[in-house]
Amino acid sequence: MPRRPRPPKSSVLSRLLQTGLHKGLTRAYHGVQLDPAKYLETMRRAHRLPIQTWSDMFRVEEAVVKHHADRIIRSASRTAALEGTGLGLGGMLTILPDAGILSAITVRMLHRLSLIYGFEYNTEDETQELWLAAASAAGLDIGREFVGKQAATHLVPAIIDRMAVKLGSEVAEKWTGRVIPLISAAAAGTLNYYFVRSWGRRAQKHFHDRHMAVRKRSLREPRYLVPARATHLNRAN
Repeated sequence: MPRRPRPPKSSVLSRLLQTGLHKGLTRAYHGVQLDPAKYLETMRRAHRLPIQTWSDMFRVEEAVVKHHADRIIRSASRTAALEGTGLGLGGMLTILPDAGILSAITVRMLHRLSLIYGFEYNTEDETQELWLAAASAAGLDIGREFVGKQAATHLVPAIIDRMAVKLGSEVAEKWTGRVIPLISAAAAGTLNYYFVRSWGRRAQKHFHDRHMAVRKRSLREPRYLVPARATHLNRAN
């Protein structure tokens, strides 16, 4: 009896990544929530931001907002690289946990970026906006027609489904090196780094555009004068 041809490595990896990303994104949606109030206090104390609520970020100087957004992306990218290097030693065996952890790191980065740009996610509508930003960062074109067809409780799960399929397919080819453990450790760390960084940059643009639109509507309101060369900007990252 003729043997069945083996599926390409990229196909196997794509399915594994889709499964891992779907589980990780779903878990992040239900449980990996950053506490906006605690993070606000952290930013006020550690970085001396003159804000009482996250909406005050619309009055903070643009250079300061960008500085903290860049710092958040760098930090998340480095964390993803370290995680990938550690789990990468297991090659294919660690694809699922790695994709899940990578999802959690990415979603927490998105939470922080959303807050830094002044957008909270306390209500259901705000949470949906956060995941629409995640879809945009993943390169998905989520039109209003798609959003309108989804019940509120099904919108985020539907976005997660589409994100997992797209991202799993896109990165499968790049992760084929993970089948060789000695190579995969360095490769996984590098790939994770650039994966999170590129996702962060796209999310940053999304939030920045929304942030600037709100600023334009609030030009007549008084602004905090936070100098671009403030002490906290010169601190080591």
